[in-house]
Amino acid sequence: MGRFHIFTDGGGAYRWRLVAPNGKIIADSGEGYTSKQSCLEGIAAVKAHAQGAEIVTDTPGIQA
Repeated sequence: MGRFHIFTDGGGAYRWRLVAPNGKIIADSGEGYTSKQSCLEGIAAVKAHAQGAEIVTDTPGIQA
């Protein structure tokens, strides 16, 4: 099972990475958070919305 890794970047912002069982990063926060609590809320939002998320492609003629 994957895991979320919380860390601070060079500017002191909190960020997260979703790491697969094989150690590869499969998603990241894409933005820095000013507090660890905000970072945790970002993770919770991803967990709540990703499970049923629709897959959309911008490539004409390709269906997901």
